[in-house]
Amino acid sequence: MRDDLVGYLIGALDAPDSHRVEALLADPQSGESLRRDLEILRRSMSPVVADSEPLPAPAGLATRTLEMIAARKTSAPHDGPEASSQPSAAPGRPRAEPANDSFRGSFPADHRSRPQAPRHHGRHHRSTADGRPSTMTPERSAGHVGSPLAWLDKVILAATALAACVLVIPGLSLLVDDARKTQTVRKLGRVGGTLQEYAASHRKYPSPPDAGPMSRGGLYAPTLVSEHRIVADDGMLLSPGSTLAVKGTHRIPTVEEVKSAVGTPEFDEMVGAMGGDFGYTLGHRDPMGRLVPIRPLHRGHHPIMADAPDSSCERSGNDPHGIHHILFEDGRVKTVPEAQLHGDDHLFRNHDGHTAAGNDAEDAVIGDSHHQP
Repeated sequence: MRDDLVGYLIGALDAPDSHRVEALLADPQSGESLRRDLEILRRSMSPVVADSEPLPAPAGLATRTLEMIAARKTSAPHDGPEASSQPSAAPGRPRAEPANDSFRGSFPADHRSRPQAPRHHGRHHRSTADGRPSTMTPERSAGHVGSPLAWLDKVILAATALAACVLVIPGLSLLVDDARKTQTVRKLGRVGGTLQEYAASHRKYPSPPDAGPMSRGGLYAPTLVSEHRIVADDGMLLSPGSTLAVKGTHRIPTVEEVKSAVGTPEFDEMVGAMGGDFGYTLGHRDPMGRLVPIRPLHRGHHPIMADAPDSSCERSGNDPHGIHHILFEDGRVKTVPEAQLHGDDHLFRNHDGHTAAGNDAEDAVIGDSHHQP
């Protein structure tokens, strides 16, 4: 099971395996240790996620490397049988026999017709100053300072390593980016299904009160936790690679815990993080100024959740490339670039330009966890 956590983290599993992993992570008993392991893996990959920009290759790198390799091969000496210190016999002339008869007598009579024994592959033969053969092991030969082949090997190794960095790292960054997008879409889809189930039971989506300190956009999350529809610490509401995800300490409180924190120093921190990295609809007010419960109208054009806005309420900082993920009432998740985020209706502001409840039923506004309708 733990082997599948890596594939789940980078979005490499197919749908059945992903659903199986998510079910085990959500299990109240056995899921705690798996969620802890998943968070350790996520934090371990955070340095790679941060390096999302591809590294440009130096101009002419491949050409210069090939030219250098070709130049070294041309100038390198050949240490083979042709370079042996023993002169070869002239063509058509028999090789001279040893002058010592006792040396000849120590071998069988037909030893001259036998082929020479092959040279041992583990040693390189060279001649010493007095003409006697000497041997040099491959380790000594490779470490020999004056060996041009050893220098060439190092150049080739360095060029290969550099090429691997230039080619592999951008591909790894793209893989991580794709995995982050896949995870975010999958998480919003799961939350959308949970909201639909809640609406089927209550005939409305989780809705904040009209006013007061508990009237916050992120109250939907404690509401779902209090009804045991989502797990408080399984990372469902966290964007991969975000600050909250990297910390690994995010936990959604229950509604009673939020109420108990009202008036304490911990309250602001609690309501600022209880919705995770996603924003939620702030609903709309009727002509009398009363906040209307959020009804499940299943509109395909009306957003109910999205990446939470930053302090400017113009964009979200969840994705380093400006990609935004939007969940609509009908359960569809759409991914849009920042340039196409607002269109005819600003995603994070109402028609009056405020991050608050909409002026009418078609005025959709996504607020951060701490925003009040």
